Amino acid sequence: MYLAVRLIVAWGANVLALIVADWVFSGFTIERWGSLLLAGAVFGLANVFLKPLLTFIAIPLIILTFGLAYFFVNVAILAFTEWVVPNFSIDGFWTYVGAVIVMWFVNVLVGRLLRAIEGDTAAAPGLYS
Repeated sequence: MYLAVRLIVAWGANVLALIVADWVFSGFTIERWGSLLLAGAVFGLANVFLKPLLTFIAIPLIILTFGLAYFFVNVAILAFTEWVVPNFSIDGFWTYVGAVIVMWFVNVLVGRLLRAIEGDTAAAPGLYS
């Protein structure tokens, strides 16, 4: 039961992050609620299944760039989500970069809020920790 609640909350946090990114950037558009809800699910599933594979492949580049390439793994996950979800469009490289930063920030805030509600102040920041 606890796992199902965490999955729903993580999905909701992704949807909220997508809403904020859509609001902040003019080049970031999600046209319908169905696409928004699907994008939240696809982004979450891509983070669970695709991100570890991309990270493993990019390990030499991540080490060579002192971790900077890991940020671009997150950009690739967002690009994959845009490619899969209909009525979802991101225009421009810097919009991708800004959207990843906004989505990270929203997920950190939601994670901290949830830990504050649960009373756990010792956990590391982020929703998935």
